[in-house]
Amino acid sequence: MDVLNVMIQEKPVVIFSKSSCCMSHSIKSLIRGFGANPTVYELDRIPNGQQIERALVQLGFGQSVPAVFIGQRLVGNERQVMSLHVQNQLVPLLIQAGAIWI
Repeated sequence: MDVLNVMIQEKPVVIFSKSSCCMSHSIKSLIRGFGANPTVYELDRIPNGQQIERALVQLGFGQSVPAVFIGQRLVGNERQVMSLHVQNQLVPLLIQAGAIWI
C-alpha cells in the first residue's frame, strides 16, 4: 500500500492500467474526454508492475486494472467510474480534485 500512496500522492487522477486491457483504454479515454490529463501507470510496462498489482489486489480488486484514483481517493474499477459518470458525479469529482476546470 505504501508504494501506491507514493504513486498517487499530489496527482489529481491516477489510473493503473495494462496496455492490453480494453476497459483500461475506455476509462482513460473517458477521463481524457473531459479534459483531464491522468497519470497512467501501465503495470505490464513498468519494473515494479507485479508488486503494484498485488497491492491493488490487497485493496480488494478481484481484477487489478483499471484502478482509478481521483483526488488521492480510490474510486474503483471501470464499473464504479461508469456508475459515477451515469449519475453525473464523475465531472464534479474531477473538478474537486483539480483535474479539470470549468
